[in-house]
Amino acid sequence: MTRTDAGSAAMSPTRIRFALVALALGGFAIGSTEFVAMGLLPDIAHSMLPGIWARSHEDANAHAGLMVSAYALGVVVGAPTIAASAARLPRKRLLMWLLVAFTLTTVAAALAPNFPTLLLFRFLCGLPHGAYFGIASLVAASLMGEGKRARGVAFVLTGLTVANIVGVPAITWVGETYGWRAAYLCVAGLFALTFIAVSAAMPWQPGNPGQTLRRELSAFRHPQLWFALGMAAIGFGGFFALYTYVAPLVTDVAHLPQQPWVPLALVACGIGMFVGNLIGGHSADRSVQRTILAAFLAVMATLAFTGLFARTPALLILGIFLVGAASSVVSPAVQTRLMDVAHDAQSIAAALNHSAFNLGNSLGASLGGVVVGLGLGYRAPIWLGIGLTVLGLIIAVVSFSIERRSGRLRARTRPLNLTVPSH
Repeated sequence: MTRTDAGSAAMSPTRIRFALVALALGGFAIGSTEFVAMGLLPDIAHSMLPGIWARSHEDANAHAGLMVSAYALGVVVGAPTIAASAARLPRKRLLMWLLVAFTLTTVAAALAPNFPTLLLFRFLCGLPHGAYFGIASLVAASLMGEGKRARGVAFVLTGLTVANIVGVPAITWVGETYGWRAAYLCVAGLFALTFIAVSAAMPWQPGNPGQTLRRELSAFRHPQLWFALGMAAIGFGGFFALYTYVAPLVTDVAHLPQQPWVPLALVACGIGMFVGNLIGGHSADRSVQRTILAAFLAVMATLAFTGLFARTPALLILGIFLVGAASSVVSPAVQTRLMDVAHDAQSIAAALNHSAFNLGNSLGASLGGVVVGLGLGYRAPIWLGIGLTVLGLIIAVVSFSIERRSGRLRARTRPLNLTVPSH
């Protein structure tokens, strides 16, 4: 038998795996709602922005990219707010309420009458994202035990990556066949299914009754927390600068038909993300710092490869796979880093990882839209993405250097033990 977090009953390995799969199913649903817009961007632009579409397809796609930014900003706002204010609540109850919110806001987005309303509901749908992953990551880490925390986090994130292999391409096909509104109704069904699974599988775990909002917010006093947020928010923007414009990269740059190549490109990215997430979880359990540095270098190299060979269909698909793999190595490593540097504010630290990554999502998507809107073409976001990744790498190097220097300083200034040993 294996013991879970304090206050939980002893659980068998089979029950633990069942609970982890239920949590990962939530990641699958969240990955579907977050990323399905990329494959359906031209369809949404044509449907919701007909006037702009008639003048310029590029301008309409750039405007439709604001959907990605709206959802990401919802994550940025909601993750610290919900996680900090709800740290006292039992974790299972909180996760179930978050899944109810996901379901209702996704249905509302599917029924949105115009583009501004769609943006509003996509923002609202993003609010519970970070809190769900943050609390689910804490539960998974407690179930896995010491020495396997990053693998527990990676398991929850596996649902997100599998969504890009199965969920996003399948729902993209639904959207292309029956309309983008039908696609979002399918996503709402996934959230309802996850609600049932979490209700049945997840053990009861208490919140922290002694935790206060002020105590959770104290995490922001630690400079290393800000460095970790910065490296994720800016460095991961490079991935989203490319991923937001996958569909037009395939159709306008490689000159491939939308079917079946856009879904295949999304599958390639999803497989890469799945592989990278597993590598990141195992690697971060050995060394968080080395994993982050190596991953950023890999993202830069794979983005450059994709940009150089985007006109060649096979190499474009390969490049998208490699970018997805390299980028996903970063996520469990930064999640673990945030939990390490936040000290007692674990709930908000676990959620802030997703605020940071979705700030990168918003940054990459919006800046990518700017360069596309300037007429620089659909490869321009890739070169922009390399610049963002370089900045993320610089932040990581500065953070780790300061930490090593302060550690050596503490070692040198530690008082000498002058006690005479007894014999």
